[in-house]
Amino acid sequence: MTELTSEEIAAWDACDPLAPFREEFHVPEGLYYLDGNSLGALPRKTPERIRTLIEDEWGHDLIKSWNAHDWIHLPRRVGDQIARLIGADAGEVIAADTTSINLFKMLGAALGLRPGRGIIVSEQENFPTDLYIAQGLSSFLGGEHGLRMVPRSELNDALGDDVAVVALTHVDFKTGEVHDMAEVTRRAHDAGALVVWDLSHSVGALPVELNASGADFAVGCGYKYLNGGPGAPAFLFVAKRHQDDIDPPLSGWMGHASPFAFDADYRPAPGIGRQLCGTPSILAMAALEVGVEIATRVDMKELRKKSQRMGDLFLELVEGCGLEIACPLESKRRGSQVSLRHDDGYPIMQALIANGVIGDFRAPDVLRFGLTPLYLRYSDVWEAALVLKKIVETEAWRRPEFQKRQLVT
Repeated sequence: MTELTSEEIAAWDACDPLAPFREEFHVPEGLYYLDGNSLGALPRKTPERIRTLIEDEWGHDLIKSWNAHDWIHLPRRVGDQIARLIGADAGEVIAADTTSINLFKMLGAALGLRPGRGIIVSEQENFPTDLYIAQGLSSFLGGEHGLRMVPRSELNDALGDDVAVVALTHVDFKTGEVHDMAEVTRRAHDAGALVVWDLSHSVGALPVELNASGADFAVGCGYKYLNGGPGAPAFLFVAKRHQDDIDPPLSGWMGHASPFAFDADYRPAPGIGRQLCGTPSILAMAALEVGVEIATRVDMKELRKKSQRMGDLFLELVEGCGLEIACPLESKRRGSQVSLRHDDGYPIMQALIANGVIGDFRAPDVLRFGLTPLYLRYSDVWEAALVLKKIVETEAWRRPEFQKRQLVT
């Protein structure tokens, strides 16, 4: 058990260089919100931005707003802002669609760039939708195409001369373990394969260096650490060296070289623009832009430092209370979350939620706690860990109301 006192933790908060950012978010009083890795908090400026868009831009200017308010370039504008967070250049990222759709596009692009190779390699514990998309695409293409799923420890052995692309999540959604992006990418390239990185649990949470790592493609979501709101638009990255060689597998009109020429035949737009497909959701994109703008003002090194310190504090506080640690103990190998295991993890999480501590549960037995340094205080982590410890030690989670499974866990 830590020898720190609540007074010392309060002193940490008083000296926190990121503390002012908390005021930019709506965080309900009396709630310890450790689920920003599933849904980020609401930025205070988002409601006013959406009100202005609805009443003034849509309501008053109507369709003129595509030009007058530059709606048409919103996906590129937000993409360029996200690029600054993931070590990419302007013109290499675009905000569009969902993570799943973007993954389909990037996997299809990678397969197209590696003719004669049809295998997608991923790890067995990758986020399920990533595996489902790879399975669906492989089934659709048929022939030599397929998904090879292996344990993380066997990724290198899976890189045969039939592998076109390696598809991995940078930060594991359950354990929070971080891949060495540069090393994995190098090994894939040495084997003649390309790499697609899923940054959904990385962007806005820790420094990412796509270009410095030699990355080919990446995707990610906007509703976690970017605080874009439920179902926020996703984004994709294509390294400039690949952009004009891609024949988009989803060739929608917004990705056409001249969408308002209304040609019958598809001609892909130059650069990242060809990765657009259908008309973007302007309301959702505008909300995402607010959250992304906040993230671009953050010193990511300070954010990472605070995240690691929070994780270490949480793990130290819950040590010895009957929960198995499911995330790396070494903070540099851990994303911005901590994960614990217990056979009765679901009712424990329900008891926590009833006591004002919001985390989430991932089957079969993982309790997951997101650490969002922009609006989470060290004192919040302290209190949340103490509540968890008390619930486990008193077995308060055994109450009948905590046993009923909700649809969303």
